[in-house]
Amino acid sequence: MEPRLGIYIHIPFCASKCGYCDFYSCAGAADRMADYQHALLEHIEESAGRIAPAYIDTVYFGGGTPSFYGAARLIELLDAVKATGRLLKRAEVTVEVNPDSVRLHDLRALHKAGFNRLSIGMQSANNDILKMIGRRHSFRQVEMAVQNARTAGFDNISLDLIYGLPSQTRSDWADTLAKALALRPEHISSYGLKLEEGTPMYALKDSPLIPSDDEQADMYLCMVEELRRYGYEQYEISNFSIPGYESRHNLKYWQLDDYMGFGPGAHSCIGRTRYSYVRDLDRYLAGVLHGEDMIDEYETVGDFERAAEYLMLGMRTVHGVSRAEYERLYRSDFSGIAQQLEAFIRSGWAVADGERWHFTPAGFLISNVLIGKLLEAQTDRKAEHNPWMKPQIEKQPRAKLPPSEAEAFRNTYLNNPILTGKDRDSSK
Repeated sequence: MEPRLGIYIHIPFCASKCGYCDFYSCAGAADRMADYQHALLEHIEESAGRIAPAYIDTVYFGGGTPSFYGAARLIELLDAVKATGRLLKRAEVTVEVNPDSVRLHDLRALHKAGFNRLSIGMQSANNDILKMIGRRHSFRQVEMAVQNARTAGFDNISLDLIYGLPSQTRSDWADTLAKALALRPEHISSYGLKLEEGTPMYALKDSPLIPSDDEQADMYLCMVEELRRYGYEQYEISNFSIPGYESRHNLKYWQLDDYMGFGPGAHSCIGRTRYSYVRDLDRYLAGVLHGEDMIDEYETVGDFERAAEYLMLGMRTVHGVSRAEYERLYRSDFSGIAQQLEAFIRSGWAVADGERWHFTPAGFLISNVLIGKLLEAQTDRKAEHNPWMKPQIEKQPRAKLPPSEAEAFRNTYLNNPILTGKDRDSSK
């Protein structure tokens, strides 16, 4: 089978910047859209030779706000991808839209052109919270966007949600989940609020308005249980779907498949080569149109680094990791990692499903720390075979799970079969 490739096209324009957003975007700047469109079309056309060895099976238009960019421009870009002659007929073609900037006639045009998946930025059902975080829409507009999408023929819709928002309570979050479920989307993505330095809302980082870590953990576990009750399977830390409607494009990132990005800030991974473009519209335009440097980062990933990525990304998903896969792909010893995973099982943070290991919802909550321990186990095993590495490795700080947090998880979550995955074991 010929290799498969995902295409990501970044649309950096939006009507206004949300208070929490750390993605590269340009608020307003509609006067730059024509130049940017010209550059994207040029870039896609000149990349046809690099695309040629593979078939394109996913295309994803992200932002920014692609719907603010306009349906006509999006369709022209998709036509440029089609012109490479490598886009499969059954490819997944996703576009992100905001409820305030998409209309029925746009959706009809997009669907007719070959877009078959929508990601709608709902975030919350509470209009007061939406205003507080800088969103331009109301929940009523979300309802209208979903209704119009169904009328236009879309049968694969994802809603994006955020928990841990300012002044958000558990009951408010439960109301958002209930209203999202009432819209019957095929997919739900839900992320905990993270306030990055440089964003307008960063000043609220230590504010009592922001739910505590414990409150956010409670919201997360409430969501996992509620979505599962309604038939949404968790397949990644923050992603849930009706079976068969997982995001095929996003799975490429987590499964180390190949993808090629276009636009400022876009990343690409082709084989062992990784590169990204500068997060600067002017420099990107100069790079495409005038041959100036627009590469931000470029690296060739070695076997050990690739094996580490396999652990980091694989353990973000319910598909998880396996000894046979790891040893076959990277020819490395898995035994130290397996020992650590077995310890996680005893603590209720992971489960073994056949020959694969993956985290439970409680484990997903502290996945950064747990993955750190797995990487340490991997590195320690490598040091056993390369003793000269040991002094340097011993100098590195070690990941440590706070005892109080460990005790809290054991006391609170390990007796809940839905959260630990024990119900799956008992059904075998």
